[in-house]
Order: sequence, then C-alpha cells, then structure tokens
Amino acid sequence: MKKLEELVPENGSVVILGHVRPDGDCVGSCLAAYNYLKKLRPEQELKLILEPFSDSFRMLSGSETVSHDFAGTADICLCLDTSDRERLGKGMDIFDRAGTRICIDHHHTNTGFADINVIRGDISSASELLAGMLSEEYLDRSIAECLYLGIVHDTGCFKHSNTKRETMETAGKLLEYGVSSSRIIDDTFFRKTFRQNLLLGKALSRAALFLSGKMIGTAVTREDMEALGADSRDTDGIVDQIRVTEGVEIAVFLYELTPGDFKISMRSNECIDVSAIAGHFGGGGHIRAAGGSARENPAQIFEKIASLAGEQLQRQDS
Repeated sequence: MKKLEELVPENGSVVILGHVRPDGDCVGSCLAAYNYLKKLRPEQELKLILEPFSDSFRMLSGSETVSHDFAGTADICLCLDTSDRERLGKGMDIFDRAGTRICIDHHHTNTGFADINVIRGDISSASELLAGMLSEEYLDRSIAECLYLGIVHDTGCFKHSNTKRETMETAGKLLEYGVSSSRIIDDTFFRKTFRQNLLLGKALSRAALFLSGKMIGTAVTREDMEALGADSRDTDGIVDQIRVTEGVEIAVFLYELTPGDFKISMRSNECIDVSAIAGHFGGGGHIRAAGGSARENPAQIFEKIASLAGEQLQRQDS
C-alpha cells in the first residue's frame, strides 16, 4: 500500500474533506492526515474543512485550525471516511473542481468515486486504514491521538464486530507514542454534558420495542432540541445507549433535522446488516452501524425499518 505522501502531490494546494455530520472516525482521520502532511510539507498550502463537530474532539491537535467555510477551490482534494460523493455535502463543489481527487475510505459500499481510491471494506475505520499509510518515522503523539480516537469511535471502544486482531495491533502501536487511552475514551465516548443527559432522558422516555422485542426505537424532535438548546452534536451516544437493552438486536434513533426531516441512526448487535437497511433511506455505513434520512413521521420510519429487519431475520431462520 502506498504511503499518504506518495498519493498526495507535493505541488499545489490541498483541501481535506470528510463526510456530513462528522463523527469520531471522520474527525480523527482528517486531522491525522492534516497534521501528518503539515509536518512533512510545512510550506504546502493545506486546509481542512469540516462541518461543526462534537466539542469533545477539540482535544485533538489541529482542531483549532479546522474551517467550517466550504468556499474556495483547491488543486488537490483529499477526502476521508466518505463512502460516496454526496456524503461530502457542501464540499462537493470543492471536490468536483479539484484537479486531483483522492479518497481514503473503509465503507464496503464505496464504489470508488475519486480519481485515486484507497478503499478497504474489511477494515474497522478510516483511521485504521490511514495508520497503515503513514511512515512511522514521522508519527508523533498528536497524530497518533487522532488515529486512536477514530478507531475507538468506529469500533465502539473495540466492542463492535469490525474489531479484529489487526485493529488491536494498530491501536497498540499508537499507544506507544504516549496516547492516553483512558483520556480519549472517557472524554470523547462516555463523558456527557448535562444537556446531553437531558436529551438522552427525553429519548429514553419515548423508547418503544418492535419485532417482539428485537428492535428498539426512539426519536427526538426539533422542539425537544430547541427547548434544551441542543443540536445534532448532542445526540452522540443515544443510539449506542439503547442498543445495549436486553434482548435487542437492532437499535434505531431518529432526530429531526428540519421540520419533517429525520436523521436515522442504527446499530445492530449480531445478525442484522443495518447498512443494507440504510440503503432504503438514501444512506449507508457499516454492517453494525449505519444511517440515513427520511421525510416521514417516526411511526412510519420505525414500521419500515422493522419490516426490513424482520425480513433479514426470517431469511436467517429459513
């Protein structure tokens, strides 16, 4: 596998992009790439643009340099953890106009939408994939922390089925650079603000079971979020919390983005491919973690997901 510096041309301006509503793996992999290239080529024009992300990720080196302004152009566009062009959101224009377009991704649904594609659908995260593309002599703690955080978030603290021997070996090597595993996991995965706990409480109070208890679902509205002064970043972790309900195979969490438009987050435990279900809602993701969106009321969305999940379970039983 080629190193990152071999893929990204030395001449020309570079913009790094991630997917809409960036999660831990997106932020971690993008910042790792930014910090690495900045260290190797301090004179090259380099910019990282992402949508607003969780304040807990501000612990990562370089986070203060991230722009949220998608205006402008670049000679080279490097996108990470992005399964298709549409997932770039406002960054699509920058991507389309770039002379060289590079994608580093781990989603098995990625068909290769860039000029240069490095895609490994069998690997836990974009951060794990990127870690294998960085020369060890240039790694330092700041870069390793970004990669470790990304791996932690896309593996659910090494609990999801995408965690393999290679994942643990990569994480172990990153710890050798002085990464504090407990700090990253506690501060960015488990620790919640009071507002986040209130929103979680609202979601739990509305939770309902479907599929004879094999599916749990809940939703929060714009009205709920506005009453608490919350935004989409405060929804982190809700779907993972309901996923661990006893007897549940699939967890579904909805939150209203704009009036009538719901973002769908799904997690499964052992046997349901939620990425296949997400495809019915214009989304995608991983087998055990995926999402999409729909302009329907929550009851209709839950009914459709329960039907699709039930079909998968029936096929497995037959």
